[in-house]
Amino acid sequence: MTSPATRRDALIAVIEALHAEIAALKTNDVRALERATTDKLMRIEAVAAFGDVPPEVETRALAEEAQRLNDTCRIYVNLMAANVRRRLQNLTGSAGMAMGAAPGSVYRAGMGLAAFA
Repeated sequence: MTSPATRRDALIAVIEALHAEIAALKTNDVRALERATTDKLMRIEAVAAFGDVPPEVETRALAEEAQRLNDTCRIYVNLMAANVRRRLQNLTGSAGMAMGAAPGSVYRAGMGLAAFA
């Protein structure tokens, strides 16, 4: 990775890395996700190297776009984690347990599910 010439260029690189991260999350490509996440973190460091100078209007807009994309990544990750949690609960037989019920309790309709995200 070459060092960006401006903070604007650095933010554009972060945005590109976030798009790659979202694409990897959508396709469940673990290797691409690892590369994109590493790339994103390096590019964020490049932005930080420009210091705390107040951003211009365009730079602020790019930073806000990067934040929105990062929030999108976070939502994908949270959904994936909820799906894994649900699958594990199904495998262990705890998905139908009422909230607060003791392990081994029998599920009864209307008592609620412990497997929600």
